[in-house]
Amino acid sequence: MTTTPAQARTMVGTAILRIVPDADVDGVSPDADLRQTFDLDSLDFLSFVELLTQQSGVRIEEDDYPELATMASTQAFLARRSG
Repeated sequence: MTTTPAQARTMVGTAILRIVPDADVDGVSPDADLRQTFDLDSLDFLSFVELLTQQSGVRIEEDDYPELATMASTQAFLARRSG
């Protein structure tokens, strides 16, 4: 099943909110660094990756992590990989 950019943004937002419940996901710039914006340490980031994998069904390898840097790049990655 193909993921639209809107669906991908929802997945990213849901994953972030599971890790940082009080995060302002809607106020995040598409180009903001997710790790810095939400103060994600390495374990938080791994949880983020696992949550995205569960929601999207997309297998995310360690080599893919740089593509998960921003909201925009993560959305594009999920949309591209799910199609």
